[in-house]
Amino acid sequence: MTTPLLLAEAHETFAQLFAEAHAAGEPDPTAMTVATAGLDARPAARTVLLKAHDARGFVFYTHLDGRKGRELQANPHAALLFHWPRVRFGVQVRVEGTVEVVGDAEADAYFASRPRGSQLGAWASRQSETLESREAFAQRLAQAEHEFEGRDVPRPLRWSGLRVRPEKIEFWYGADFRLHERWLYEVDRAGDWSKRMLYP
Repeated sequence: MTTPLLLAEAHETFAQLFAEAHAAGEPDPTAMTVATAGLDARPAARTVLLKAHDARGFVFYTHLDGRKGRELQANPHAALLFHWPRVRFGVQVRVEGTVEVVGDAEADAYFASRPRGSQLGAWASRQSETLESREAFAQRLAQAEHEFEGRDVPRPLRWSGLRVRPEKIEFWYGADFRLHERWLYEVDRAGDWSKRMLYP
């Protein structure tokens, strides 16, 4: 199978499994673990929400000055993990790739679609910094509410989306006795995609 068809097949497989996760009643099919590493090579992982996926990659949003934002700007490589235990006999999707900040127009459009409370929270939060008390955060939130009272809340300059452009996509299908089925799609340095099966 040619490179464009293999990449399209991988994205179509993800879309099918994502739809199955919704149909199976997964609590939140968009939840994914994002693993990063700073220049010190120490890994960190957390759960975020997938907000877009297409042929370009997988997008989530964050403060660029928070820990994951800083790490992904210093070392623009990430790993994603989706786990949908209610799909078939359990499915995992693993994605590894390079990271880029989405364009301003794309970030503005998504930010405008968020609930107003979430928009205000993006202004009030100094993500990952030390918080003296919940009262201090409540005060910052009240300040944001006052500042934008009666008008639309604009996107903070340092709040944006990050797109993971896949270099590897693995589909892991659970089976009895740990005899899982695994398929790996990966791209080489020439930009050619391949597909192979892995041992469980």
